[in-house]
Amino acid sequence: MNPSATQNNSHASKHRYRVVQWATGNVGSHALRAIIQHPQMTLVGLYVHSQSKAGRDAGELCGMGTVGIKATRSIEDIIALEPDCVLYMQQGCNFDDLCRLLESGINVVTTRDEVQNPVCMEPAIRERVEAACRRGNSSIHATGSSPGFITEAVPLVLASIQRRLDSVRISEFADLASRDSPDMLFNIMGFGRAPIPGANEARATYLRHSFGPSLQLTANALGLQFDSIESKGEVALARNDTRIAAGTVKAGTVAALRTVIAGMRRGKVLMSMTPTWYCTTDIDADWNLRPDGWHIVVEGDAPFEMDLRFTTPAERKAAVTPGYTAHRAINAIPYVCEASPGIRTVADLPQIIADLREQPPQS
Repeated sequence: MNPSATQNNSHASKHRYRVVQWATGNVGSHALRAIIQHPQMTLVGLYVHSQSKAGRDAGELCGMGTVGIKATRSIEDIIALEPDCVLYMQQGCNFDDLCRLLESGINVVTTRDEVQNPVCMEPAIRERVEAACRRGNSSIHATGSSPGFITEAVPLVLASIQRRLDSVRISEFADLASRDSPDMLFNIMGFGRAPIPGANEARATYLRHSFGPSLQLTANALGLQFDSIESKGEVALARNDTRIAAGTVKAGTVAALRTVIAGMRRGKVLMSMTPTWYCTTDIDADWNLRPDGWHIVVEGDAPFEMDLRFTTPAERKAAVTPGYTAHRAINAIPYVCEASPGIRTVADLPQIIADLREQPPQS
């Protein structure tokens, strides 16, 4: 429900935003706590997928005290609440649900990347979503940490001191040695196994669809164009047996994954994103592995490079890292609620400024 079609760069209008959290996975539960504590937001509803969570108090589901909001599995219940915004954080994107919310006049902020860049959406899906926004006078915006913050917000700021931009290269590093998730690391990601034929190509295709639209959005916002988006995946093997939290990565098995997604212009890389995930630095490739975080190199008429490192100790990662994805989405809610109807990107919204006032203790 857009109170106005004008955009402003304040934390608000003094409006207090009525928010529904949609899904309570790892990131969603973190977001739920943050909404409950937010000085400018009121949690009015919670949507869950699991029958075991239905009817339970939202505070209980995110490790807080009782807040008086019961979880539901009914979209009708959510629509009846008439919230200003739904914070949509489920696995997979259900366009039937999204369009019902939007045409009911409810704004949506999501961490799903399917609507990150409308130019890259399937035309029929894009028109369906935009039509729902028009009917409901509502907006939808997708963001997160990666893609999102690091592929859009940060490059746009860094480009603001350039008059000629030759390239932006972003490298992402994730040290997974402390992650105690054997099924995810060994069975899904393929660590600790012999390289699987075709796996590099499949991963490169998947990440091109995830990061490519975000990089293209940033380039287009700067008045630049890609001729193509290319991607390539590769692996590095462990030199020695390495014990990690999830088990043992044996010598000669996959110990690191690297994928390059590159927006090309005139045969050269204009913008690129290189996620590198590893379980040990003792690998058979010279990849210059860095600690958790991002390394950015900007070439232009004001060239520089910088590191953004995640400083959370290993024992705190599980509690802290979901915030990197959740917080920007939460901070975007006031801006999306005030935006004109439609699929809104980072290029459409004002700079997102967090409201960091302390929230009074919950009673």
